[in-house]
Amino acid sequence: MIDGCDVVLDATDNFATRYLINDACVKHETDWIYGAAVGSYGVSMTIRPHETACLRCVFEEAPPAASMPTCDTAGVIMPIINIVSAVQVSETLKLLTGHIDELHESLMQFDVWRNEWRKIELPAPYPDCPTCGLGQFESLSSTSADTAAVLCGRDAIQISPSQPTLVDFSSLAERLRPAGEVRFNEYLLRFKTGPFELTVFQDARSIVRGTDQIATARSLYAKYIGN
Repeated sequence: MIDGCDVVLDATDNFATRYLINDACVKHETDWIYGAAVGSYGVSMTIRPHETACLRCVFEEAPPAASMPTCDTAGVIMPIINIVSAVQVSETLKLLTGHIDELHESLMQFDVWRNEWRKIELPAPYPDCPTCGLGQFESLSSTSADTAAVLCGRDAIQISPSQPTLVDFSSLAERLRPAGEVRFNEYLLRFKTGPFELTVFQDARSIVRGTDQIATARSLYAKYIGN
């Protein structure tokens, strides 16, 4: 889908997808614009393959699963969405009209609640970056993604993240409580929201009950547990 595009705008909600976009855009020499928001905080960065640092240069690894707030657990206010998307669209217009010298060339950070606006200058592409330096494109390999398996006859899907980690159940429970019913012990956490129940284990593996659709289970995992 990306091959042949002029510019790609990121409107996704998880690092796994963004690394996939980054790998595909670097591979096909396609400019893309990273954008993210949660709570009152937002960030954007314009990436021109082999001209600027790529996403992997700046963020070498995704945050561990269940370690970061998501829009569904922390919320998001509309002004920050408007700011991030406005910056993304403005950068897109500059790219499409050839005004490369007008790009902000930075990692832009915004917090509309605290009235903070930061501009962090981007480094040059990192020579040892796995993506734009070494051309390895790990995210384009099927072995790099999380694995999902249908549990036959149980109306449930098991999601195993590509990078297992040790989950802090207490912290995760605190984030999930506004969105549903939560209980946990030292071995696992159970979270109920609507018709679904997510059981999260210490290594971030999760069983999503209430669906036999892998796409639905992955979406629920990304919304409530995160990368």
